[in-house]
Formats: sequence, structure tokens, C-alpha cells
Amino acid sequence: MTKHRLSILAWLALCLAPAGAVELSAPPSPPQFTAVPLASDATSGATRLAQVQLAPPPQTPAAPAAAAQPGSDEPIGNVATLTGTATVTRNKQSSPLNPKDDIFLNDVLQTAANSTLGVTFNDATTFNLTANAQITVDSYIYAEGGNQNGALFDIAKGTVAFAAAAVAKTGDMKISTPTATLGIRGTTGLVDVPEGAAANNPNNVAIKLYPDADGQVGRIEVSDRAGARLGSLTQGASGFTIRPGAGGRFAAQPLFISPQQALRDQGIVRQVHAAQTIGRQVVTEQRALRRANPQRQQQRQNAPQRQNELQRPGQNPPQQNRQGQQQPGVQPTGPGLQRPGLQNRPALQPRPPVAPRTRPPPKRKR
Repeated sequence: MTKHRLSILAWLALCLAPAGAVELSAPPSPPQFTAVPLASDATSGATRLAQVQLAPPPQTPAAPAAAAQPGSDEPIGNVATLTGTATVTRNKQSSPLNPKDDIFLNDVLQTAANSTLGVTFNDATTFNLTANAQITVDSYIYAEGGNQNGALFDIAKGTVAFAAAAVAKTGDMKISTPTATLGIRGTTGLVDVPEGAAANNPNNVAIKLYPDADGQVGRIEVSDRAGARLGSLTQGASGFTIRPGAGGRFAAQPLFISPQQALRDQGIVRQVHAAQTIGRQVVTEQRALRRANPQRQQQRQNAPQRQNELQRPGQNPPQQNRQGQQQPGVQPTGPGLQRPGLQNRPALQPRPPVAPRTRPPPKRKR
């Protein structure tokens, strides 16, 4: 075999080599590419390459974020309207309420005589307390768009109107009274709790259902304190009262609403609907302020604690100088008065001159 024939055979072997035996790759740089052999050209023997973009590695879908449940340190509502005087008992300390004040879990809200208080919560549920009424926020969980919302409000005394909102429509809203528990199903209602309410008392709890601001009527399910269902209200301007029933149990008896009571109730219901409109704006504004200035919100939450530290048991509270009072250690200044810091002592008068003592002349001895 001649050298010419050997060179021809070598050239043929290179041309007929399988394309898959060639491995080429591009340097990995984002986005990463790799060169993949597609086919061999029979005429030229050249291998054609294609660039394929690698798909990003599969990612595990993130679990949906759990609904934030506000704790005792997170506001759940605000004061919408206030006439007269109202107080809040928080951490066993009572303080006066003002418009737009934050409301927290476990707060006890109380109105004084000739006073009304409107409170709107984060879901727009609103309560309107008339004179000498008291409610407690026992439970409140609300996440916008969630379906596990819930709330429990306890009405201890007085006349209280309410307008339910998102919590009642997307979860479970309840109102407890001394003799009954109400399941609120998206509606407006009014509850009268007289002093010393009891099932065997003729002057007992009254539960009334009224239309919402848009005219819709919801439903109130009435149960006793043990959870046994007693009945439900589904018609506007209807009511129940709790009375002793058969076998020692309680019963919900239809309530006659006189024209005078209906007129009074309508005024209170209008107040709660007006407070709800105002309260929606207040809650939105206060939430925006908290997000814009979280440090200020923390200072407001710590203010009662600092006040408690200043007023420890056994110590007299610090006295503030009212107008017209003098500060201790500083004397008034002005013509004829002493300078600050000096005591007001009477001016020293010069002593009268004292005549010098004279001794009598000595007696002569005889």
C-alpha cells in the first residue's frame, strides 16, 4: 500500500466519522447555553451546531402566607364617633377615650351618662354604645380575603347597636349577653341589656333585628349560654326576649316592639350606620399612619406603660403646676420681691442705737 493510498484512506475515515462522537460545549454564563450536535452534512462532513437555552431549575411553589392574626399589641379598630365621655380599661388601667384612638383586643369600653361611642373595627364592623353601656372585645381575628375570620363581643349592660361587616360574612361573628349568645349573619341589630338581667327577670335581654343601610336584612341566630339553639330572627323590626322554658331550660319568646321603642331604635340604628361610614375612613387613615411611622406607633403603645412606671404603688403621682401656681423653690420676681431661688423673708430693719453703759463713780472711803 503506497503512501498516497494511505492518505486517501485517512481522509475518508475523518469524513465518515459519526457526528455523535463530537462533543462541544459553550462556556456556562448566564443565561447558560449548551451546544448540541444536530446532524452531519454528507457533502462537507461539517457538524452543524445549535444553541439551546437551558430552562431554570424547577422551583417548589411557595406556600401561601398565613393570615396575620392581630395580637394584643396590634390595633384592631378605632374610635369613630364620640359624644360626651367614654373610657377604655386596658391591662387593668382605665383611661379616657378620644376620637381616632386605637382599640385593642380585650379592651373594655364604657360610656358615661348622656354619652355615645362609635367604634369601627378593621373589617368595618361597627358598634354604637349609648349611655351607660359596656362591651368587651373577647376575640377578634380578621384577614382581608380570608375565610377563617371570627369575633366575639360581650355586651355586659346598656343599649348597643351594631352593623356587621366582613367578619360576619366570611367567618363567625358572635355577641354574648348575660342570658343568650347571638350568631350574627351579616346584618344590623340592637341589644338591650338591663341591669341585673336574668332569664327569670321580666326585664330581660331584648334582641332586635333591623335592616342594613342598603335595606338588606340578614339573620340573627339566638342560643342560650350553653349553646342550645333557641330560634332565629329573619325579618326586619322583629325581636326576641329570653324567658324560662320547659324543663328548666330557656326559651326565646317573640318581642313586641312598641311604636315608641321602634322610633328610639331607628335613631340609634341611624347613628351606627353613620359611625360605620366615618369609621371606615378613620381605620384606613390610622392604618396608613402606622405603616408610615411605626416608631410613633410604638411610642403610643408604650405610653401607658411609662405612666405606670411613674405612678408606682405607694408613691404620690407627680403634680403638675396649674396656671397661677408657683413652682417649688422659685419665688416670684418683680419690684420689691426677692430674686428667684431666695426665700421671701421680711426685710431686716436696722437696730436702734444702744446707749453705752455708764458706771457710777466709785464711793470714797472715809
